[in-house]
Amino acid sequence: MISPTRFSELPEYAFPRLRTLLGDLAPGDAPIQMTIGDPRHPAPAFVGEVIAAHRDAFMSYPPNDGTPELLAACADWLMRRYGYAADPEREILALNGTREGLYNTAMALCPEEKAGRQPAILTPNPFYQVYAVAALAVRAEPVYVNASAATGDLPDFAALDADLLDRTAIVYICSPSNPQGAVASLDYWTTLLDLAERHDFTIFADECYAEIYTGAPPTGILEAVRATGADPERVVAFHSLSKRSNLAGLRSGFAVSGPGNMARMKQLRAYSGAPLPLPLQMAAARAWAEESHVEANRALYAAKFAAAREILGNHPVPEAGFFLWLPVEDGERAAVKLWTETGVRVMPGAYFARDTMNGNPGTGFVRVALVGPQDETVRGLTRLRDCLYT
Repeated sequence: MISPTRFSELPEYAFPRLRTLLGDLAPGDAPIQMTIGDPRHPAPAFVGEVIAAHRDAFMSYPPNDGTPELLAACADWLMRRYGYAADPEREILALNGTREGLYNTAMALCPEEKAGRQPAILTPNPFYQVYAVAALAVRAEPVYVNASAATGDLPDFAALDADLLDRTAIVYICSPSNPQGAVASLDYWTTLLDLAERHDFTIFADECYAEIYTGAPPTGILEAVRATGADPERVVAFHSLSKRSNLAGLRSGFAVSGPGNMARMKQLRAYSGAPLPLPLQMAAARAWAEESHVEANRALYAAKFAAAREILGNHPVPEAGFFLWLPVEDGERAAVKLWTETGVRVMPGAYFARDTMNGNPGTGFVRVALVGPQDETVRGLTRLRDCLYT
C-alpha cells in the first residue's frame, strides 16, 4: 500500500497539469484536441453484434483469468504476430485493460528485498505514469532512465551501474515507446534479456502500440525470447485492444509470461482483479481473431503520418505509435502559444518525464496525438507548423 508520504512523491498527473497551465486562456481559433491518445477511428462493427448476442451472460460472474475462447484467441494472435507458442491456460492472463496488469504484476512479482536491500524498479524517462505508481506501491525505488535522441529514444539500461542493476527487480520498457514512437530492435531486446539474466530481474514489456506502424512490424520481446531461447520467466509482455482495434472503452488486454510468474499473478488477481464481463470477453476474442479491421486502422494512421511528413518537413516523424514528439525551445511555453494563438491543444513533454541529475528529457518537446480525423489532423499540424516553426 502507498503511504501518504510516498504518494506525495508523485507529481500531479499530466492532464490536470495542462488544465492548470492553460487555465482560463481562450483558444486563438476553433479548438483542435491533440493531447490525449484516445483512439477516434471507428471500432469494428462486429463488436456490438457479439455483445448483443451474448447479453444474457451479463447475469453471470465472469471467469477471473479469462474465458477459454479469449485465452485461445490471444494465444493464436501471439503465434500469428510473433511466432510465439504460449499455453493459453498456463501462460496467458486476461486483463481489464493493461494499466491494471502493469500495476498489479509489480504487486505480484516484486520482492520485498533484492540483494538484501530495497529493490529498484527502472523505467524509461519519459514514461507511462503507472510505472512509477507501481514502484511506489511495492516500496521499491523508482529509477528514471533518460531516453533521448542520444540513446535512440530508448533507455540504455546496459550503461547503468552494476550495483544498481544487482538490486533491480523489474524493468519497465515500452516499445513502440510512448511518447517518442521508438522501436526496440531484436538486438536491443537480446541485450536486455541478457542483462536480466545476469542481474536477475524481470522485464515488463509494454507493447500496447505494437500494431500501429508505417513500415515493418515492430519486433516484439517474445520474438527475442524465441530467437535466443531465453527463459520466459524473465519477461511479462502486455498487449491491448485499445489502440489495435480502437476499443479503449472495452478494457481488454492480456499478459503473457512463464507459468511460474503467471501462477503468482493469477493468485493475486483472484483477490484483487476486476474480470471483464462475459459478453465483453466474447467480443474481445473476436477482435483478437480478426485482422482486416486492424489493417484498415493502420492505413488511416499511415495517411496521417504521411501528411505529417509533408507538413512538418525535416521535423521527426516516428515509425510507430500515433504520437509526434516534436522539439521546441520549451514545452510549456509552446503549449500556451499554440493554444492562445491557434486553438491547437498539445501536451508539454516534461509532463511525461521526471527531473533527473541530467535534467528533464521532455522539457524541450511537445507531444502531439494523431488520433483525430484526417482533415482535422491536417488543420492542426498546419497551424502548429505556422505557429512554432515559421
